[in-house]
Amino acid sequence: MKLLVIRFRLFGKSVVAFLILLTLFFPSGSDAQNLWAPNHDALSLKHELTRTYQMAYAFLKKKQNPDGSWSNSKFPALTGLAVYALLTSPEYINTELKPGFITQALDYILSNVHENGGIYNEGSPDYNTSICLLALLATKNLGFYPIIIKAGNYIAARQMDQGEKGIPDQVFDGGIGYGYGTQNHPDMHSTCIALEAIKSSQILESDERASVDKNTTFNRDAALKFITRCQNFPGHNDQAKSNTAKINKGGFIDFPGFSQAGEEILPNGIKIPRAYGSMTCTGLLSFAFTDFEKDDLRVQAAYEWLKRNYTLDENPGLGQQGLYYYYYSMAKALTLYGDDNFVRENGRRINWRKDMAVKFINKQKSDGSWLNEADGNWENDPVVVTAYVLISLNMITALI
Repeated sequence: MKLLVIRFRLFGKSVVAFLILLTLFFPSGSDAQNLWAPNHDALSLKHELTRTYQMAYAFLKKKQNPDGSWSNSKFPALTGLAVYALLTSPEYINTELKPGFITQALDYILSNVHENGGIYNEGSPDYNTSICLLALLATKNLGFYPIIIKAGNYIAARQMDQGEKGIPDQVFDGGIGYGYGTQNHPDMHSTCIALEAIKSSQILESDERASVDKNTTFNRDAALKFITRCQNFPGHNDQAKSNTAKINKGGFIDFPGFSQAGEEILPNGIKIPRAYGSMTCTGLLSFAFTDFEKDDLRVQAAYEWLKRNYTLDENPGLGQQGLYYYYYSMAKALTLYGDDNFVRENGRRINWRKDMAVKFINKQKSDGSWLNEADGNWENDPVVVTAYVLISLNMITALI
């Protein structure tokens, strides 16, 4: 089967998007194929990565539930994440006939499709729908097109608009939440994955075989307004109270007025939510999924924050919390941005792809999984963390 290739604009460039690698967008003119010179060390590392992949595949196969799901079957997004990780991996990316365990997982996802287009079971309908949409698209199965587009329409219709309709006059307008609870306001994480799903479903809308009503509800400008309100960048963010220290400038927080990383206290006593790594990667991704120009000052400010704070030892600003989501969001964000090497202020060039690959090899457990023992949230689930790592590796190795 040939790869289905569709061109569209991302960060102001014409790029090629492979539907089987939803989150992997190749900037034109990329020199990533020369990332690792053909020497002994590179070949050794590639052999290690092959072994790493095979162990991860075996782990996921072993941990699948009898009904085809992974982890908690009440949240199909967890299964969708695993399916997406597998179907964009070297082992299965070009497999036309899907193996039985993946087919069973897809059947489980489809069993959660609702008439309104959502794909969910209990709780978090927006987040579950977004992840499952990406998993279905990664199959390259034309029969799923109507389901995918209808799911995209469902997510787009969930965009928050609390004040005057069509105008982002309230602080959370333009964002998209998880879709549950009395405090269902958007944050950057839920908004980013929703934007990725909407963007991906819109790619298919020009296909005549996708005979379903097209989405007309998504407000791109409102989404950009919400994203900007989550960035510590005075002069652009209309919620910013004051100038911020250089270490915080350009970075992202969870939602306007709040950051899991706490607050920065300025000399004048004003408290500013502190930016951190995974959320700044998420912000950079969100700009990309709304077709923002790469040379915009807001994009550049986020990228510069990531360069200043680069590390793979922790999620900068948050320590070990959310570490693997940081790796996942960094791999996606920097791939979309088109940067294979960071050049630090001291002139040192950092090959983040190679560094991240080595990190994953060294941190893999004997059963083939990865786990963040310091995180009490989703990263205490080895299936979720292993999916994050596989998706990150897929983007690292696809350009080698």
